[in-house]
Amino acid sequence: MCGRFVQNSPLHTIQQIFGVETALLEAVPNYNVAPTQKIFSIVKHEHKNWLETLYWGLVPFWAKDISIGSRMINARAETVAEKPSFRNAFKKRRCLIPADGFYEWKGEKGNKQPYYISSPLVGPFAFAGLWEKWTDKESDGDTVYKSCTIITTAASGSVREIHHRMPAILSQEFHEKWLSPEIHDPKALKIILREGMVHDLKYHPVSKIVNAVKNNDPSCIEPIAV
Repeated sequence: MCGRFVQNSPLHTIQQIFGVETALLEAVPNYNVAPTQKIFSIVKHEHKNWLETLYWGLVPFWAKDISIGSRMINARAETVAEKPSFRNAFKKRRCLIPADGFYEWKGEKGNKQPYYISSPLVGPFAFAGLWEKWTDKESDGDTVYKSCTIITTAASGSVREIHHRMPAILSQEFHEKWLSPEIHDPKALKIILREGMVHDLKYHPVSKIVNAVKNNDPSCIEPIAV
């Protein structure tokens, strides 16, 4: 699972790497992104890549209210095409979620050590994600809630020692395929997830201050000795 991550790259870097033509936000650094927060994501609109803010925790269009989102922060790659909560978005509403790294915990319950996991390469990478638009029917359609989820998969050998799951990170040559509205077939999409996955990652231990969402600054990702 992926329950915390980092988005701290400047807007111009995100625009350059991900071919963003339209940005509807300011990229404010977040060193401790947590579920239900607004995060920036890349979606395809009118054949262009847009950078938008979405709530982390997908709310299906058929949900009665948005409370379900807190339980939908991740979608397993193995079952995403079949699960009622995700299968429609998997076919029609995919996104890229820029990230500079993510956190995972290892150890005994009550004394787990957090680790910061990132790419050996400079710059942000992209989680494969899904997005959805939910409308509050009781508000005559005036309330629209846009949300997203991060697809997870079996951990690569480079981080398996820390945790058995990891976000599905797509290499840059697969970004446009993932966003393409022309691709609907679940089998083709699963091939993209499999063949486009980034396997080579690095990690280091960080302070337990990341356990508290209120702690949100560069010290969260600084290496410590354990």
